[in-house]
This record gives sequence, C-alpha cells and structure tokens, in this order.
Amino acid sequence: MSGPSTYQPQHKVLQWIEQRLPVMNFVNSSFVAWPTPRNLNYWWTFGAILSMMLVVQIITGVVLAMHYTPHADMAFDSIEAIVRDVNYGWMMRNIHAAGASMFFIAVYVHMFRGLYYGSYKEPRELLWILGVIIYLLMMATGFMGYVLPWGQMSFWGATVITNLFSAIPLVGDSIVTLLWGGYSVGNPTLNRFFSLHYLLPFVIVGVVVLHVWAVHVTGQNNPTGVEAKTEKDTVPFTPYATLKDLVGMSAFLMFFSWFIFYMPNYLGEADNYIPANPGVTPPHIVPEWYYLPFYAILRAIPNKLLGVVAMFGAILVLLFLPWLDSCKVRSSRYRPLAKRFFWAFVAVCLLLGWLGAKPAEGVYTVMSQVLTACYFAYFLVVLPVLSRKEKTLPLPNSIADDVLASSASKGKSLASVAVIAALAGTLVVGASQDAKASAGGNVPPSLEWSFAGPFGTFDRAQLQRGYKVYKEVCSACHSMKYVHYRNLTEPGGPGFTVEQAKAFAAEAAPIKDGPNDSGEMFDRPRRLADPFPSPYPNEAAARFSNGGAAPPDLSVITKARSYERGFPQFLIDLVTQFQEQGPNYVAGLLRGYEDTPPEGFVLPDGAYYNKYYPGHAIKMPQMLMDGVVTYEDDTPNTADQYAKDVTAFLMWAAEPHMEARKRLGLQVMIFLALLTGLLYFTKRRVWANAH
Repeated sequence: MSGPSTYQPQHKVLQWIEQRLPVMNFVNSSFVAWPTPRNLNYWWTFGAILSMMLVVQIITGVVLAMHYTPHADMAFDSIEAIVRDVNYGWMMRNIHAAGASMFFIAVYVHMFRGLYYGSYKEPRELLWILGVIIYLLMMATGFMGYVLPWGQMSFWGATVITNLFSAIPLVGDSIVTLLWGGYSVGNPTLNRFFSLHYLLPFVIVGVVVLHVWAVHVTGQNNPTGVEAKTEKDTVPFTPYATLKDLVGMSAFLMFFSWFIFYMPNYLGEADNYIPANPGVTPPHIVPEWYYLPFYAILRAIPNKLLGVVAMFGAILVLLFLPWLDSCKVRSSRYRPLAKRFFWAFVAVCLLLGWLGAKPAEGVYTVMSQVLTACYFAYFLVVLPVLSRKEKTLPLPNSIADDVLASSASKGKSLASVAVIAALAGTLVVGASQDAKASAGGNVPPSLEWSFAGPFGTFDRAQLQRGYKVYKEVCSACHSMKYVHYRNLTEPGGPGFTVEQAKAFAAEAAPIKDGPNDSGEMFDRPRRLADPFPSPYPNEAAARFSNGGAAPPDLSVITKARSYERGFPQFLIDLVTQFQEQGPNYVAGLLRGYEDTPPEGFVLPDGAYYNKYYPGHAIKMPQMLMDGVVTYEDDTPNTADQYAKDVTAFLMWAAEPHMEARKRLGLQVMIFLALLTGLLYFTKRRVWANAH
C-alpha cells in the first residue's frame, strides 16, 4: 500500500543511480507519498518512538561494548570505569540503562493501543504476530543486558530465571547447563549473555523491517477501524504523519531525559551496585519492572513446570489473538462491552505487576492466582464470547466523517488515557520501589543535602571535611578502590589543588609496582593516578580482622543502599527528583547505634545494635564520636557533623559527574521544550488544511 511516487531526480548522477537502483523512488513512495489515515491520534506516534529507541539502544550499546569487559572478575569494575573515566561514559550508561525501561514503556503503550483498536484483525494478522515476536526478542535482550553489570541482582536474577528451564521434562537440565556453560552461573554464562545481548538487537532490526513492510502492505489501522475508501480519508505520510511523529518523539525525549540527567537510578535496583557475591542472597530477588506481571504469573502456580508454562503461555497467547477475537468490528470505540473488559484487563496487568514485587506468600499468592485466571480468561473466554454475542455500535461511513464528528471528544479521550497511564506508573513503579527496601530496618531521617534537586551542587568545604573524616577514621577498615587521588582535583569534586592531592598520595601506604629490570616487584610512593589504598591485602584478611564480616568498599556505597519510601511518596519523588535514600541511610547508619538494645532483642556476640541496619545487629562498632576528628575551620567537631560530611564525600565518590550531569540536563530539557513547542505549532499549521 505504498503511495504512488512521481519522484524524478534532476541531477544526472542521481538519475543514473535511480535507473539502476531506485532507492529514492522507494523512499518517496514508502515514507513521503504513502497514504496515511487522516484520523490517527498521538498513540500512533509510538511506532516512530520505538524505532528511535531501537536506534538509541544500538548506538549506545555499541559504544559501551567498546569499553566493557565480559569477565566475572572485571565486569563490575569495567562499568565503573566507563562511568568514571570514559568521556561522557556516564551519559552513555544512563541512556542505555534508562533506555531499556523507556523502550518497554513505549512498547506496552504500542501493544495496548493495538489491543484497544483491534490492530491485530484481518488483514493485519501477520503484522501483529511479527510485533509479538519483536516483543519476545526484546524481553530476551533486556534480560541478558540486565545480567551484564554483574551486580547482586544481576547474578541472582540470572540464577533464578535460568533455573526455570530445568522444569522442562527430559531436556531441562541440559538447557540450563548449556546456558550456564557449567554447573552454576559464572564467567561462561556472562560471556554467553554478552554475545547474545550484542547480537539480538540486530535480529530485532531484521524483524522490525518485516514489521514495517507488513504495515506498508496492509496499510495502517486507525481509531475507527474503518479502511480508507477515498483520497479524502488519507493524507500523505510526509509532512502530516512525519510532523506528528516528530512531536511525539520530542515529547518522549523530554520524559526520557528526566531519567537520564536527574533520576538515573530511579528505575534500577540498589543491590545491583553491590558486586555479585554467590555466597550472599539478596533479601528481594525481583526482575526489572517490565517483567513483573509475568513473574507474578510464574509464582502464582505452586507447580514449577506449570508455572513456567503459564508464564510463557501468557505471552504466546498473544500470537493467537487474531483468531480468538473474530468480531468484524475492530475498534473498541464501537464495542461497549469490549471497551469495559479492555480496561479491566489493563487493571489486571497492572495489579499483576504490583504483585510481582510482593512476597510470594499469603494473600499475595491468592491474589496472583485470581488475577492469573482473569488474565487468561480475557483471551480464552471473554474475547471469543464477545465476538459472537456483543451488540456493536454503528460505524462511521468513512474516516473523513469520523474526523468531522470526533474533534470535540479528543480532549476527553486523551485525558482518560492520561489517567490510566498515571495509574500504571503508580502501581508498577511503586512495586519496584517496594522491592528496593532495606528489609528489617527503620527508615532513617531525611536530611538536607546541598546536592539535592535539579540545581543541587556539592559543598566543596563539606567534601574536604568528609575526605578528612574518611582518611582519619573510615580508611582504617574500608577501601575506595574506584577513587583515585587525581579525582580530588577534578571539577565537581572536593576542589583540592594538585599539590595537595600529591601530598595526600605521598602520605598513603606505598603501592606494589613492577616488575623492574630484574624481574622483581617493588614498593613505590603513590602518585595522582593511583587509587586510594586498601587497608587489607585481600578479602580473607579483611574478614579475619573484623569478626568474619568484610567491610564493604565505599566507592559506590551511597548508591548501593536504599529504603522504601512508600505510596504516594515514591511518586512525588519522581517529580521532585528525590534520590537521597542512599545518603540518608548511610548518615543514619553512622549515627544509629544504641548502647542498649530494645527489650526482647537478642544481640549476637561481637555485634552492635543499630536501629537503621537491616536486622539491627552490625559487626562494625561505632566509630564516629565527638572530637575524634579535628576540623581546621570553625565547623563543630561533633559526631553528627562527621556523619553528614563523610556521607557527602561518599556521595561525590559514587557520583563524581553529578554536577556536570545536572548542568547538561538543564540545557537538554530547555532545548527539547523549545523543539517540542516549535514542532507542535508547525504540525498544527500543516494539519489545519487536513481538518
């Protein structure tokens, strides 16, 4: 259904090329003159948004792959090196990580739009099936990408999900062994997942080409579900649909940029900033938010094999949707009962997403089982029955008639969908936020931080005081292996001079270097390029010196700790850009010691009671007390001040490019706001003739 093309190049070279390979004629007929229904609303722009996101993910993924090391001992370190040392590496990582969530947000909107308007019905069955295949490939690609950071949630997520294949009779164990490359998740698993994660996006591109080809063969569906009959029903794809797509893409980029520059960790898991440790299981093992509904279905069924079958069946049932719903009327606009059941189905999906992050016990399991039954009933019972029994409303005679009749109801329609989108964000993101909570601990008080908010910056004097506290107190037990002495002099940091940083390095313990000309290793003084020293030669020595508990590295500790904010606070946090759970937790932990545990609490030998630590029994003694560090300025030498200063320093250590990120974010948001406004008013002017 490509449009008639009358394109004739004027230049002789272009004419020569066109005679032998008519690429420009193909582009003109497929993306310029192609007839598009004139009543398409903004929900149809998500096809273009998904194309944009696919390109963004591939480009950023290729750049990240140039610096990533797919080895179990170096993967976590290589990502920290990308974020800290590669020019704009922090931005590439944020775009790629948040882009996965944006990709799934866009694809879910695209799929629900197709469900509501019946875009899976004849003659578009193959178009729908190709879309489901793309969705399956996206899920596989996203899961494998989530494993690559090799943090705690990456490792244990890979362990749990790959173990599901063991439920398959006869060949299950062999499949798991093949995926793992051994008898447990390890380095071969990481290499396999890295290779597939790099390859699958290009497979997705191939299926997307087929998907777009299928669209051009059958033509686009539209909100009425009525096929175009005359030229009055359509407009050329360019400039009409192109401009509308550009408005949607620009607005979506603003939403995307909010997470890239201001909330980069909002959609992630704090546990994934802890290096993978096979000996320590996280308290909450949950997949990314976009897998939660299917995870809830998996856990709703006690039998492992049946749970796996139900989980995959929940996706595969979409392939048969064109034949399960045989009603000749496509759009739910003209199917009153189908419309009500559709919104009920959306609510079921959202509730399943919420339950996917809850413990698989008690009422949550019962609710998951009921909603799983509702999920499958929608496809296997409701749609087949409605397609035969429902009394539909009269359809418009043509798309042109619908355009004239529906202009008054556009605002109401958009408002209703906006409410549903807000509900979706509330439930699903809320569920993922619940899963980040530090189990068993009290909520620490929220403190005032200079770096909070969109315009927040680090207090240079506070960072210098915090470094002093770390050097004189914390460094006796804790390393900061991702921080180098040169970082102390870089913009956005504590603001030490090069001479001061050199002096700090010279004062530190010597570093082992070599070999020299004789082939021997030797000790030398530290330089600016060297990392902060570790107080112990290895983890075993750290455990031996601290009662069996190895003190964690503090480089990313403020991003590796979090706590639950609860509803509706987590939603307010998204708007206010609150991401200080980590600093609040660390500062609270340092000041949360109590000499006498509550009545009935049994404190293990060698442990100390801390009201903010999960489980309350911590091996680390209280180290910050009044007067333990002497400040050179008139800042109070109190334990509370020490805790806040060293926490601010640790926040800078975890986010050394925070100030640059926020400055660039402001520029990007202003640019995108202006661009969206210009595109919108240009689109209105162009479309004025069409309406």
